[in-house]
Amino acid sequence: MTAPFDDFYAVIPAGGIGSRLWPLSRADAPKFLHDLTGSGNSLLRDTWDRLEPLTGPDRIAVVTGRAHRAAVEAELPGIPDKNVFLESEPRDSAAAIGLAAAILHRRDPDVIIGSFAADHVIRGTRTFEFAVEQAVAVARDGYICTIGIQPSEPSVGFGYIEKGGELIVDRAPEAATVVRFVEKPDLETAKLYYADRSFLWNAGMFISKASVLLDELAANEPELHAGLMELAEAWDDRDRRGPAVDRIWPSIKKIAIDYAVAEPAADRGRLAVIPGHFDWDDVGDFASLTKLIAGGRKNDLAVLGPRARVLSDAATGILVSQTSRVISLVGVQDIVVVDTPDALLVTTTEHAQRVKGVVESLKLTGRGDVL
Repeated sequence: MTAPFDDFYAVIPAGGIGSRLWPLSRADAPKFLHDLTGSGNSLLRDTWDRLEPLTGPDRIAVVTGRAHRAAVEAELPGIPDKNVFLESEPRDSAAAIGLAAAILHRRDPDVIIGSFAADHVIRGTRTFEFAVEQAVAVARDGYICTIGIQPSEPSVGFGYIEKGGELIVDRAPEAATVVRFVEKPDLETAKLYYADRSFLWNAGMFISKASVLLDELAANEPELHAGLMELAEAWDDRDRRGPAVDRIWPSIKKIAIDYAVAEPAADRGRLAVIPGHFDWDDVGDFASLTKLIAGGRKNDLAVLGPRARVLSDAATGILVSQTSRVISLVGVQDIVVVDTPDALLVTTTEHAQRVKGVVESLKLTGRGDVL
């Protein structure tokens, strides 16, 4: 059994709504609050349970929106109040992770933090823990470390990390340098990456001394860094926190941590990677959810929902039901049906990425009541 690290703090950014999973995922019930695996737990709860053996219950922080505080605390009744960091509005991952780093660094200047998304699915607890153990060892040596996933197929849905030469770090036998990050490729390029074992999926996991991450942020985004440090200085004073957030947060730059920290760090030789040999999925759309639930069995109809009532004849794809109505699917292949009390989505797994466009259209037409 893994013993918690004394110098390690896990950070769970719990933001975004997962718009490609609409109408299952909504602004008031984002993806991380749903059970998408049939485990009986939300993705957020599964993330907590995965991290607690590495940290203990008092060293996990969640960064989330004010609107989701009650739901997050209901899912995580053991989380200390001081470890719930609330955003007044979403400002992307650099702000969320940077805020947590600044607050935790102020509390403990030597702390190592690891950022793990609230809405990813990971299977293979021991291999995950081994990857994190190695990443913490690399972080102690002053690097920012990411965990890249060894691809199981030539996917066009993920960004990639090109792994470089071996990095000699005690207790991190798989550590390597990072050559570069690559955006989501086309299929032919993805096939080349899959054949070349030096390319890993970018899973957005970052482990670093808080001080090192903040130094990198200061070098690349000085205004963002200054705002976060000012917020951290006021954070643990309840009387000062609210006014500081209201004044500073709206002006915080929206930028992903990949662009603000990881890619510049790679260019300067400060970024390392540990290959992750566990099953991982960011459940980015209904096509990936179909694979997850069906276990890769393409000839099955995946069904999600405790009250789902379905009659199926020669149908494949996925049915997600939040109602008790009977749904019959006959002779349709790779179909996606999501039935909720106030909205119905019908598409195919091939067009699953286009669901986000439906959400944008609903915003433009003023139909915020179903978002």
